[in-house]
Amino acid sequence: MIGISADFDPVHFGHVKLIEKGREIASVTGEKVVIYLNKGFSANHDSFFVNFDARKKMALKAGADKVVAIEGLHHRLTLSYSVPIRIAMMIEDGVTDYVDAANVKTSKIIKHAEKFVRQGIFVGIDRNLPNRNVIRWFAVNEFLKEKYGKNMKFHIIPELEFNGKISGREIRRAILENNMEIPENIKDLLPKTSIKILASEIKKGNVPGHRNWEDIFKRMNTFSRPNLSKIAYLNGNAVNEIIEGRFFQDIESIWATFRRAGYGPVLTRLAISAIEECVSREEVLRLMRSYEKKGLIPPEQNVDKLIQRSWYVATECEKGLSARKANENFKNKKIAIDNLPLAVDGGLNLTKYETKLLNKKIANGENLSPQLYIDKDGKISCEIRVDKKKIKTNLKLPSYEATYIRYIIDSHFIPTIANLIKTKRGLRIRIFIQN
Repeated sequence: MIGISADFDPVHFGHVKLIEKGREIASVTGEKVVIYLNKGFSANHDSFFVNFDARKKMALKAGADKVVAIEGLHHRLTLSYSVPIRIAMMIEDGVTDYVDAANVKTSKIIKHAEKFVRQGIFVGIDRNLPNRNVIRWFAVNEFLKEKYGKNMKFHIIPELEFNGKISGREIRRAILENNMEIPENIKDLLPKTSIKILASEIKKGNVPGHRNWEDIFKRMNTFSRPNLSKIAYLNGNAVNEIIEGRFFQDIESIWATFRRAGYGPVLTRLAISAIEECVSREEVLRLMRSYEKKGLIPPEQNVDKLIQRSWYVATECEKGLSARKANENFKNKKIAIDNLPLAVDGGLNLTKYETKLLNKKIANGENLSPQLYIDKDGKISCEIRVDKKKIKTNLKLPSYEATYIRYIIDSHFIPTIANLIKTKRGLRIRIFIQN
């Protein structure tokens, strides 16, 4: 089969060129041209302008033989993890040739991709690299060759230009700004079949698609710090900016909140998607582990490596090394750490009454479940619910352990759980890093 992976939102002449190239290859191989079409959320973690069924019709009318839905990934995983999964799916389905477009020579794509193949990691590809997503696809395709004993042959065609690069984003924006009418200059970018289907969907009120902002606003306005901290892709800064930014009533205020937390556009969309679907850290961890077992996640990107890096950087910073340098050392030297601590005990700041109350509950065998979070001052804290009351306290930890746990909390998807325990030194919170 000849494969193309895309959003096609909507199908424009640039996409048609991809399909035409696929048909050209198919005329020699006798294979079908199959579109792996993202459903639910786009590759960039956004909602779709045009619904899946309409985009599927557009793709088939443009010359594709078959459309396969890709769903369940893009509100849970970054591209560094979803791309290996999508490529593996295509290889397992029997795709032999893959078609994509880029505005640089294939030789340059190969040159850049080789670096990431050698490193065995596809996170942090420089935004300034031209066609960096194509580079990622090429690199991952090479990585998976070892697992499958084969990979897809890439066919890179030039990106189609029409008074500049054809952009689905600009097409969507132009329609929105034109009161949901397709402007004449935009019609020049779309095949007649896409125009007909798109116009029909607009008339039906199916376009534009949108997020469930009601649920997003509700969760951002009502969830506590501990509950927000359980949602994937919300780090300590993001949670505190959400609490500080309440009450949310408009979309721009949400975007501004994530900007203040240091999030870029792609990570913001992913975080909003996770809030919308209530994606927990545990859910992402289970998904990651399932694909690790299948050998689809590069070893340098797996969960264990992320935890090891957090410990290594924390301990190196304690010795005076900068976090940036420690991160570089860990990645470049491919450092591995044995006997990694997955549990850390923290002291509590409690009143005499709170100490007496908690000791009584423990003596009675009651199960208390402290909830971790980062407080407004950036300190690791916990909340313990007792008799309809909330006991909140900062944790007392050595600096390197505090840094370690903070890195874990800020990892975006590695979950932690905590238990209240009684030791010879008194009450402690034992933090477990789930792996």
